[in-house]
Amino acid sequence: MTIRCTVESAFFIAWSALEKSGELGAPDESANVILDAIEAQLRLGERRQLMLANRAIDAYRAHVAHSRFLHDCEARFG
Repeated sequence: MTIRCTVESAFFIAWSALEKSGELGAPDESANVILDAIEAQLRLGERRQLMLANRAIDAYRAHVAHSRFLHDCEARFG
């Protein structure tokens, strides 16, 4: 399987899981976070689709949590 197919499959798995769970946010930002996480793992040598997808989901959830934290801090401290 080519890298392109691996990336597409991992992206689709992650996107579908987040969409089904209702966690998916703005499409452009969500896609960028997922793809960045997949790309980072590819650079480290990971090629397993499910591992790429699961780590991308984790990275997306961490990104959302961090964004909410920053938003809450801004709301509290102006």
